[in-house]
Amino acid sequence: MTDIDLTGVFPAMTTPFTPDGRIDHDILAQNAQRLETAGVSGLVPAGSTGESATLTHDEHIDVIETVIDSVNDVPVIAGSGSNSTREALNLSERAADAGADALLLISPYYNIPEQAGLKDHYRTIADAIDIPQIVYNVPGRTGTNIEPETVATLASHRNIVGYKAASGDVGQISSVVEQTRSEAFYILSGDDILTLPICGLGGSGVISVGANIEPAQTTAMVGAAVSGDYDRARNLHYQLAPLFEHLFVETNPIPVKAAMEYRDYGPGTLRPPLTDLSDKHRKRLESILDDLDADREMALAGQTEVI
Repeated sequence: MTDIDLTGVFPAMTTPFTPDGRIDHDILAQNAQRLETAGVSGLVPAGSTGESATLTHDEHIDVIETVIDSVNDVPVIAGSGSNSTREALNLSERAADAGADALLLISPYYNIPEQAGLKDHYRTIADAIDIPQIVYNVPGRTGTNIEPETVATLASHRNIVGYKAASGDVGQISSVVEQTRSEAFYILSGDDILTLPICGLGGSGVISVGANIEPAQTTAMVGAAVSGDYDRARNLHYQLAPLFEHLFVETNPIPVKAAMEYRDYGPGTLRPPLTDLSDKHRKRLESILDDLDADREMALAGQTEVI
């Protein structure tokens, strides 16, 4: 297994679609390069934010390959999970063959396995594929919670190196940190708004939706937090908090796709059954983005701290 440093900010990338629903690989490549230039620690294509549920398996791998081919130095962590162990294993093998540096594996959804089934699922993939793997817990999408004791057991596997925490339960995340402290194991926030408290508990960073829009600022916040500069980290958190909150006012990635379009980072096209952001939420989102732009202009003019 190749070592990987999971400290910092890893944008959960959107997948840009043309108006007729095809993947726009040129814009996808441009966004990968934009994010790398902004200083992120790695990229995560073909996850929930990338609308993986509506991608065919071939499209899934095409997205991963485009991102890999577009960057120079940052690792690419490929979303390759499924509710079927056999399907997740196949996608993961294909992602590894494409050159992914690591895998992000959502827990099986809909069929709601028991904790023993979750352990078997992750061990099957980790035994078969010798690259770093991240366990992804998001009960709101899967219907299943990966218990801290299960995470601690999985952390002993040499290929399972991290945990994306998107349960919203800070107490549970604290328990995962406590139970895995003896392992070389990374805890990554999966909720932008909880990144700062998770870093305070011992987390190493975030797999971030908001970093698609504000990569440099999100990176500065996490960098301050992991280095112990919590005054600066808090200031940055509160500057970014309105964006972090509003990106989840409707189902992700509906708001972030609208924000990408407003910032000219690509089309806001979504694949059905997802729908466009409602007008009332769009107006508030645009106001938040305008405020962030104004803050940046003031900073560049020397009137406020550069973030």
